[in-house]
Amino acid sequence: MAMRGIIHHLDLTVRDPEQAFAFYDAILSALGYQLERRSARGFDWNLQSPLGVHSIGIVKASGAGAERPHDRYAPGLHHVAWAVDSREEVERIYDVVRSIGATVLDAPADYPQYNNGRGYYAVFFSDPDGLKLECVYTPIPR
Repeated sequence: MAMRGIIHHLDLTVRDPEQAFAFYDAILSALGYQLERRSARGFDWNLQSPLGVHSIGIVKASGAGAERPHDRYAPGLHHVAWAVDSREEVERIYDVVRSIGATVLDAPADYPQYNNGRGYYAVFFSDPDGLKLECVYTPIPR
């Protein structure tokens, strides 16, 4: 059953897909994605959910800005956030990020200013090109 508005796939441009592979494979595998495809274009991971298949790919950047680090305040993508099921899952992803030597932007913490104060626990980190990434747990209101 597809749900209107759910993201079907997301392709991220990176300077060097081969170099970024280990980072994305570790993070996406920890989130339940499975490597689906390797090609000259890049790499794709799929996540099977009750709503269908969701795909994240990395492809080689090209054009005028291909060698620049990511600038989340320039037009384009600011950051990507993945939902997880618990605070412990946020901690687990934090451990994965540290184990692969990735840059931690903000260690796991509560962010009461987000989600109207109903709970927001997240870790922020970046990919090898400086793209900001996040794993977040928000409790379901009862």
